[in-house]
Amino acid sequence: MRPSPLYKPEGIDHPAFHLRYAWTGWPHSGEAFPPKPDEGFFSELAERYEVDGIRLLESNWRTDRIQFTCSVKPQVTPILFTSRLKGRLQHALRASGLNTRFSRKVAFRTIGDNTRTAVERYVANQVAKERFIDDRFSSMLVEFSVQDPHVDLRVPQSTLSGRYWYNLHLVMVTESRLRFTDETSLTKLSRMCVAVAKKKGHRVSARSVMPDHIHLALGGVVEESPEEIALAYMNNTSFAFGQNALWQPTYYVGTFGEYDMGAVRRG
Repeated sequence: MRPSPLYKPEGIDHPAFHLRYAWTGWPHSGEAFPPKPDEGFFSELAERYEVDGIRLLESNWRTDRIQFTCSVKPQVTPILFTSRLKGRLQHALRASGLNTRFSRKVAFRTIGDNTRTAVERYVANQVAKERFIDDRFSSMLVEFSVQDPHVDLRVPQSTLSGRYWYNLHLVMVTESRLRFTDETSLTKLSRMCVAVAKKKGHRVSARSVMPDHIHLALGGVVEESPEEIALAYMNNTSFAFGQNALWQPTYYVGTFGEYDMGAVRRG
């Protein structure tokens, strides 16, 4: 019997997160959306989204498509997000007498302040950024900062409901800034991250295992929330080290994609 997870949602202490999800919906074939409703419509809709941990930030309303960009809490999965955005919007339109049929297809994207290229480069360049005094130690750490050319996060996940670009930057910091300085421990951590990714179906494009923290740039599974993904790595790596609590009971997780929030606001 597997031991109980060391890290659970209720035990996480004020996680740091910067999560931006974008949704695009289209009208039913051969139909069109009504003109953009007034501000009162959007105010009421935004209140309903807040209940789901979703905050409406930007909207782009056209007769041939609707695009919403939102900030979300780390418990919100892409599947829940797309379902609630479409469902609550349809309900609000019907309540306003604007009956509209939607296409079954949607597009989902994660967006951040930095693009995919910048995040992957940042993760892979952790050793150079730290500037360790011991050149031999730096050379050893370089082996654990990897950018995988076989993983292309520009490629979306396709489901029956649409296409999803779900990319996360995850950071975990060791408890009490415990430092892993030997090659054996660093190798174990790195291999466990690879094993978790394989088991969960994550696509890790860049990873950096440092003495007191880990960076991962990855494509997540759309049924999992950012928090579930973070906890999977925290618990499995701790299990590999004898079920000892390696990590601070918190994490950082942020979103990124092919373009940044500046592009959204300019659009």
